[in-house]
Amino acid sequence: MAFKNFRLGVLSRVVLLSATLLLLFFLLIQTSFFATAAVVAIIITLQIAALIRYVEKTNNDLARFLRSIRYADFSQTFSGGGKGGSFEDLAAAFSEVMNEFRRARAEKEEHHQYLQTVVQHIGVGLIAFKPDGEVELINTAAKRLLGINHLKSIRSLEHSNKPLVETLFRLKSGEKGQLKSEVNGELIQFAIYATEFRMREQQYTLVSIQNIRSELEEKEMEAWQKLIRVLTHEIMNSITPISSLASTVNDLLKPVANGGDATQLSPESVDDIRGAVQTIEKRSEGLLHFVDAYRNLTRIPKPKFSIFRVSELFAQVEQLMRVQIPEKPVRFTTRVEPESLEVTADSELIEQVLINLLLNAIHAVQGQPNAEIRLTAHLDERGRLSIAVSDNGPGITEEAREKIFIPFFTTKPEGSGIGLSLSKEIMRLHRGTIQVSSKPGVETTFRLVF
Repeated sequence: MAFKNFRLGVLSRVVLLSATLLLLFFLLIQTSFFATAAVVAIIITLQIAALIRYVEKTNNDLARFLRSIRYADFSQTFSGGGKGGSFEDLAAAFSEVMNEFRRARAEKEEHHQYLQTVVQHIGVGLIAFKPDGEVELINTAAKRLLGINHLKSIRSLEHSNKPLVETLFRLKSGEKGQLKSEVNGELIQFAIYATEFRMREQQYTLVSIQNIRSELEEKEMEAWQKLIRVLTHEIMNSITPISSLASTVNDLLKPVANGGDATQLSPESVDDIRGAVQTIEKRSEGLLHFVDAYRNLTRIPKPKFSIFRVSELFAQVEQLMRVQIPEKPVRFTTRVEPESLEVTADSELIEQVLINLLLNAIHAVQGQPNAEIRLTAHLDERGRLSIAVSDNGPGITEEAREKIFIPFFTTKPEGSGIGLSLSKEIMRLHRGTIQVSSKPGVETTFRLVF
């Protein structure tokens, strides 16, 4: 029986059930029709079951709705079933929610397909794997770099590239690594960056892999060319006068070489020979010092890291430099913000870097009116420690700024050209950088970033 209204349907069923109960009581009390009474009892039971089902249909719809959400089954449909306005509103709300879930799921699928397309087409290799090495994602670029068609586990690469597998498992979140390896007969220089994330209560490591061999070779060749130009310049400056003077001495001694008497040399010739030999000796010693300086550049000790306050480092440097920096006419100031700022580094090596930079600053401000040198430290916008040495000297030209960190390049007549090269190598060993900015005639700043 179809009912237009839930309340009317329940009331009708209750009335019919009540009438059937009265009939059962009448048959049991007033008659002896026990078989008929048994049939009526069965009908009553069926009526009660039908009433319960009719009333609980809303609960069943709600349970079905919640299960659909739980199992992401958005194919279900709901209707009021002719039970009245409130039930039709409830069914409409269920349908709206299901439609929203369908739309969100469709958008999620679109985003997933979009990200998959991006991941598969970028030129950087990407691999996501679990702590046990099971691979969750690997893109086309990574397969191409590793020379494979598919990869289920990182450990399956051990037979062909064990160092790479060890590097992938060793890197922690935020760490970088480099590895030189041979893949299918080709030498590859891997640059690897790792990060970690959690998804569905599972820990994953995501690594990006690039072949930077060509870039490294290009930079290496460029560095060699710059170094060779500087070395050639310095060596030619010493060899040319030595060769010229040796030729002069040879000409002066030709009479002696041809059987003449050395005592017949004029005093002027003897003086010329002595001066030439002394100059040769001096230039040879200069050349030896130059080579020795080059050798020292490759002998920087390994940093011994410790935690110390930057203010203590500045105080030590200021005490050492007071002899070099007179009160007048150079004004020297230091500032640390905040005062409690600390750094993890080798204090002696960083002290050496600061002394090199301060000596350069002293040389730069010589003869400058209102000469000023500042030594400051603070945290930059990325939270990194930055130590700056600034002066108001004449500045550094753009051409010189590109060369000042090349070994043996110097703009000072008495400079060796290795101070800034040593400083750069020390900062590299600290996983930091040294940067320079200069406005000629205004200010020059060397910045150590840790």
